Amino acid sequence: MIRALTGYSTRHPWKVVALWGVLAVVLTALAPMLMSRVTQSQTADFLPRSYDSAAAMRIAEEQFGLNPDATVVTVLVARSDGKALSAADQTRVEAEAEKLGKRRVAMPRADDEPTFLLPDRSQTPRIAPAMVAPDRSFELLSVELVGNAADQGVQGVYRAFRDGTRTQFAEAGMRTGFTGGLADSVDSADSHKTASTVGGAVVMGLIVLLNVLVFRSALAAVLPLLAVALIGGVAGGAVAGAALLTGLKLDAGTPGLISVVLLGIGIDYMLFLLFRFREHLRARPEQPAREAAAQVSARVGTAITSAALTIVAAFATLGLATFGQFRSMGPAIAVAVLVMLLGSLTLLPALLAVAGRKMFWPSKALLREPRDRRAARFGELVARRPLLMLAASVTLLAALAAGTIGLRMDYGRGDSGPQTAAAATAVEISHALPAGVSDPTSVYVTVTDGGTLSTDRLTGLSGALARVDGVGQVAATVLNQDHRAARIDLYPTVDPQSPEARDLASGPIRAAVAQHTPAGTTAHVGGTPAIFADVSAAVDHDLRIVFPVAAALIALILLLLLRSLLAPVVLMLSVGLGFAATLGAATLLFQHTLGEPGISFTLPLVLFLFVVALGTDYNILITDRIREEMQRPGPARGAVARAVRHTTPAIAMAGLVLAGSFATLATTPGSEQVAFAMALGIMLSALVLSLVLVPALAALLGRSLWWPVRPRPAAVAHPRHAAAGAAREPERISAY
Repeated sequence: MIRALTGYSTRHPWKVVALWGVLAVVLTALAPMLMSRVTQSQTADFLPRSYDSAAAMRIAEEQFGLNPDATVVTVLVARSDGKALSAADQTRVEAEAEKLGKRRVAMPRADDEPTFLLPDRSQTPRIAPAMVAPDRSFELLSVELVGNAADQGVQGVYRAFRDGTRTQFAEAGMRTGFTGGLADSVDSADSHKTASTVGGAVVMGLIVLLNVLVFRSALAAVLPLLAVALIGGVAGGAVAGAALLTGLKLDAGTPGLISVVLLGIGIDYMLFLLFRFREHLRARPEQPAREAAAQVSARVGTAITSAALTIVAAFATLGLATFGQFRSMGPAIAVAVLVMLLGSLTLLPALLAVAGRKMFWPSKALLREPRDRRAARFGELVARRPLLMLAASVTLLAALAAGTIGLRMDYGRGDSGPQTAAAATAVEISHALPAGVSDPTSVYVTVTDGGTLSTDRLTGLSGALARVDGVGQVAATVLNQDHRAARIDLYPTVDPQSPEARDLASGPIRAAVAQHTPAGTTAHVGGTPAIFADVSAAVDHDLRIVFPVAAALIALILLLLLRSLLAPVVLMLSVGLGFAATLGAATLLFQHTLGEPGISFTLPLVLFLFVVALGTDYNILITDRIREEMQRPGPARGAVARAVRHTTPAIAMAGLVLAGSFATLATTPGSEQVAFAMALGIMLSALVLSLVLVPALAALLGRSLWWPVRPRPAAVAHPRHAAAGAAREPERISAY
């Protein structure tokens, strides 16, 4: 199968390139529209129906008409001169709000932007007065917009509404402030826009610079980026299309994560091909380049397939998760990686066949064997002092892993950036009203005895909730039309996204509800704090299941690939230590040094899968070369030295490129922890685990590493045949 794909691609390269080009143009254009239809912003939608907050969300939708796609913005309106609002001021505020509620907000578009790229999110917002501060310093308006807060179209509509509202109230002598999830997301995106652009450009420049320094060729520096961009465009459309066909809902942050993953592994696979292609051409200067491309692609294709399937298998374990954000992310990344694998077996070989030796022009390095002095000295050091190198690497990793002591999970937004205007508005509101006014915790009560509800029947429950320490205010009970359901909104005194609010909702509030719910009724607690409390329980459950299953599956794959019982154990222990070190370093930096509430709740699972799956690729590379070298005559430590010398350039460069691509996530608000941990984890996997720890263990264990099937050195041939074999020695090239 692999040889058939690579063989056809190198025989008909222009057809393959043209096909990928057409697919990339079509699917890249359709991806934004498709992705907007398969993403969702409500965290409660990712929870199983059995969780309390998910049940509350269903009651809100079915009994109170809550739009699950709605996002609420709170608007603060105050006098520009700082004086208290008069009755006339309040009347004018509500009159202006009524005008705004009748005006359709158009989605801004660039003049040259095709209308089909993004669906039209233009809409008329629902605006209603919320409350007036006790000191009448401001009035709050509740504004409901429809759509995912991460959708570019919805963000554009919000910007247009915000700017129009600000202008309209300014003409009336009023100032405005905006807060809520959508407002905060837009403010964060705007504040990070420059950093995102610069960060992306720096990473692209780093990749090009590294390729130029290694291959001394402009084409080899730029072509990988173009190829990965084409495949990535197809993968994005394929993920969105697959989600649409299967009904799978994706988290809003998944597409960005997929783009980074594809950039990193795509460049890695292209580098593996380029290094092998150059080595092959050096060994066979007389061979036609297209024939060489076919042979190299077939050999490296097997290794790339193994590496990609390891990632796919690891993320397949997320199908066991109960939290929908994990369960949807796994298949999405798996589909994207499979598309990248297909591109690596077709488009990349076709480009090698088209470019041929011109791929490395104008460098003259293709005509001579490199000396690799630094890599050779490093390999000799690892082989000569394996115990010292092993002790040094384990000490470093253990010291970092110690940072996990006292680790806490953070279920908030995780944005450690500068305070946004939306956050400042929320603080201003909290000075006069409870902090939870803009995002209340709601208790939903439904009848189970066939009767109806009244406010008098729920007086005891409302009073008990008002006495809960941490609840600043309880709103009046709201009944639905048939009086068979009721909603009681609570305004906590703490930030709704804080750990304190989560503990309040899951502890005292739910306890009060359980104790004071009237007979013949049932009650559920909803709202952001309650949702995060249930997410916490779901994630804890998933970590206990996914971790061991993923580890067992990857170990099984290693067992089949390496055909050894001891080698997979060594590799799994090494990547496990690398995972602990990376998580510990993230905890040390963000929780213990920067004082953040804790580590993002998604980080351990995502980090485990990426560091183990991607880090295992580098370990497979070095162990495969070690086994190949041990099949030659000579001591095992000499084989380790040669393996490290040959693979260090490819592993080091691939690790730098992949770490750099993950580092770009730092420019996305709320992704700083993931960016740091992923980049560090990949660097540790490439430079410490694959080039130091694993080779040092191989040098100590020798050929016993491959027990029970140890590689046997080839018999030494007759001197005359040995000389002939030496002349053909360059043909013995690693799979990478």
